[in-house]
This record gives sequence, C-alpha cells and structure tokens, in this order.
Amino acid sequence: MRPTLVFQGQALAPDVFEQRWQRSAAALQAAGVGDGDVVALMMRNSPELLELMVATRHLGAQWCPINWHYKTDEVQYILRDCAAKVFIVDVAIGAGLPGLQVGTMRVFASRGEASGAPGWQAQREGTEPIATPPAPARGAMLYTSGTTGRPKGIVRAASTPQQQQAAGEVRRLGYGFTPDMRALVSAPMYHSAPNSYALGAAQEGGTLFVEDRFDAERTLQLIDEQRLTHAYLVPTMYVRMLALPAAVRARYDLSSMQFVASTGSPCPPEVKRAMIDWWGPVINECYGSSELGYMTLLTAAQALRKPGSAGPALPGVTLKILDDDGHELPAGQAGLIYVSQPAFADFSYVGNAEARQRMEVRGLKTMGDVGYLDDEGFLFIVDRKADMVISGGVNIYPAEIEAVLHGMPGVADCAVFGIPDHEFGEALAAAVQPQPGVVLAPEAVRDWVHQRMAGYKVPRIVTLHDILPREDTGKIFKRKLREPYWEGRARRV
Repeated sequence: MRPTLVFQGQALAPDVFEQRWQRSAAALQAAGVGDGDVVALMMRNSPELLELMVATRHLGAQWCPINWHYKTDEVQYILRDCAAKVFIVDVAIGAGLPGLQVGTMRVFASRGEASGAPGWQAQREGTEPIATPPAPARGAMLYTSGTTGRPKGIVRAASTPQQQQAAGEVRRLGYGFTPDMRALVSAPMYHSAPNSYALGAAQEGGTLFVEDRFDAERTLQLIDEQRLTHAYLVPTMYVRMLALPAAVRARYDLSSMQFVASTGSPCPPEVKRAMIDWWGPVINECYGSSELGYMTLLTAAQALRKPGSAGPALPGVTLKILDDDGHELPAGQAGLIYVSQPAFADFSYVGNAEARQRMEVRGLKTMGDVGYLDDEGFLFIVDRKADMVISGGVNIYPAEIEAVLHGMPGVADCAVFGIPDHEFGEALAAAVQPQPGVVLAPEAVRDWVHQRMAGYKVPRIVTLHDILPREDTGKIFKRKLREPYWEGRARRV
C-alpha cells in the first residue's frame, strides 16, 4: 500500500506514508488495540486519518469514524456503544465537546496538543514500525443513524482472501480505479463512501489528493492544474459546480478527467445530464449501502439511455424485487429491493441482532428501498419504505430527531420526514403538535434541536398542527404529511 498523498499543497511520498502507518499500527498495538477491537476517529480529512485507518485495518481492528459535526451527547453515545479502546480526536473538534466522558478509554489529540490528551504524532514517532503480518481485515465500524432513535453500529466479520479480492474488483468497477490515477476526495471521510474511496485509492497506489472540505471552484482548479483523472463527488457537489457563473466554469480545462464516482443519494436526471454535457461521459453512479456495499453501477452512457435508473446489478450481485410476503415480482412492478453481495463479509449491528435479522429473506437483504427492474434488468428506485432521509448524501433517520423533540417542553407529538430540495435532494420537515394551551414558535423548535444535535439534523421547515393525522392504529400518518411536498414528482426520494 504505497500511494502518494497530497494535502494542503504538500506531497507525502509513498515510503513516508508507509513508515507512518506502520508506526501508527505499532503505537495502537502498544495502546492495547488488537484483533476485533475498535478505534474511534473524530478527525477532518487528512493523511493522518487515512494512515490511522490503514494501521487499524492491519491489526484486524475496526476504525469507527465519527461525524465531527456531532454534539457531546451524540459522540458520547457512539463511544459507549462501540466500546472503543482508543479515541483520537482533532484538537479543535475535541474543544467543542464539553462534558464528554471517556472512562478508561485511551484518548489522543490529533493535529496538536491538548491538556490531558497526549498528541498522536508524538505517540506515533515514539515507536518502531510494526513487524507483524496483517490480521484478517474487518473494515470500518460505521454508524447508520437509527430507526428507533439511536444510531446503529455495523460490526463487520473478517474478510476472507477471496472476499478481499472480490471487493477490490468491485472498487475498480465502481470507482474506476487504475494504478496510475490522480484521484480527488473532498467529501468527509466520516461517511461510508468517501471512507471506502480513500482507503481503496490508497490500496491501488497512484496519487490521492485529499481535501479537508469541498469547494466548487477549487475542485475545478485542482482538476485543471493537477491534471486529475478520478474523483469522488456527490450530486450536491454537482449542483454547486453547475451554479458557478459560466465565465468561471469556462476558465478551467477538465479534459483530463476519466472517471467520476458518485454514491450516497440519487442524482436527478437533469443534473446528471448537465454534468455529462459539461464534463463528458465520465459521470458514474452506484447504488449501495454501508451494510451491503455496492450493488449496481450506472455509466454515463447508460444514464443518457435510462434516465433516472440506478443501473444494472454489478457482477456477482443477486438483485430481486419482492412483495411484502417475500414473493418475487415481475419486471415493471415495484416492491422492496433485495440483494446479495458476496464480495463483502457479513455484518451485524452492535447489540441489535434483531434489526439485522429483519432485513433478510432467504439469504437476500433489504435496506427498505422500494423500486422495480425494467425488462433489461435496470433498477429504478421510486420510494423508501423506511423513514430514512438522504440529504446531500447524508443518511438521516427521523426517529433520532423525533426523540429529541419529544423532550421539548410543550410538545405533545411530532413527525419528521423528508421533502424535496433542489441542492441536497431531500431536506427535513417537522410537523409538531403542541400540548393543549401551549404556544410554540417554529424557530424555537429548530433552536431546541440545534442545541442538541448536529446542524444538518435541524428541520428546515417546522409546521404546527392542532392534531396530527393518524392511522387506525394511532400511528402518525407520515405519508399524508409528506405527500403535498412531493405532489407531481415521479420519485419520492
């Protein structure tokens, strides 16, 4: 694993990166990390973050990337749930987590020194490179905000050599990787796909440009000046680049680009067509999930022929549409999407085996998305049976926000759901029923959430209702709340 990394204009040579991750592996081992353990990482994009991911993987442990937008309570829950042996956090991020309790967990500060937490760089440099062979790889322990109000941690079994080889082939297809690529990742690596992209690019070699944030014009500038060939981008980034003035867009030569990978949220057909018209036939899209990996791939040429499709199944993937009774449905008829992706090791959820069991029918698993296959086997996703909202490629589960709203004085009941948004694909709306005689203001509701949760979980729209619509069972009828926002649209995601 010998990539060249470029960060903030500085190149890190392959042998230097190799020495650093090997020293980090030895330092983690000295801190008690071994096979099956967890290392929590709350860090912005940097070579050091990638180095720690590689080091953890070498030990057969799982790295748990934590969203650095999270507030103290959100971080506290994940640290306790994942039972991390070591927690490494950027100094500036850690300073914004007052009252965090870490117990006996070893804590280190990244990108600087912090009172009470030794700096990781000094810890790393105080060890010799690890000499032990790699343990079977397990991958990241990603947290997928929970349907019952709390995030769920994904525990991955160790991959077999055959699975590692097959997963490498999936990455090469889905990401277009080549050994001589010059790739860019600017999406935050606490998300599943950018995390996978960065690690996969490092495994392939070549040159990886790591940006700590996305900037529309800087992306174009990097492609032009550095002759980049590959990139991981999401639809929200497309929208922001397309919104640049025509004169700015025309300033940069993008002809070096060979393959752009996009995942996380569906790309609107009109946005994808505009990108293909501008960048050429290099825009590719995968459908997948943190649990199951990538399942389909749609090339630029296929997107023009099948607008709105998520593509056909990747080689080796079984893809079926089943009704609520588990019967397979014919082409053109919508039902739950079920898949089998043998390239990735099986998984469970931390302390929630029941949730994992509910996903499976005869060896096939579903994430709750609704779609259909056309007569050529192309998948079209039309709705989401579960409540999950994908905003700007970020998975948000309304139950987590609803749990916070239920703790607000004066709130009798509430429902949080997704509504269409041009830039982010979906945005959050909250319908709130105040307690009798209580007067609530929408901005006060938003402030209550913002004080307790990451900013992207704050509903953009808050509506107040004397009575929320309910099904016969008493459950809030979210579909009736969502429908007015989605009226006239073919897709509900």
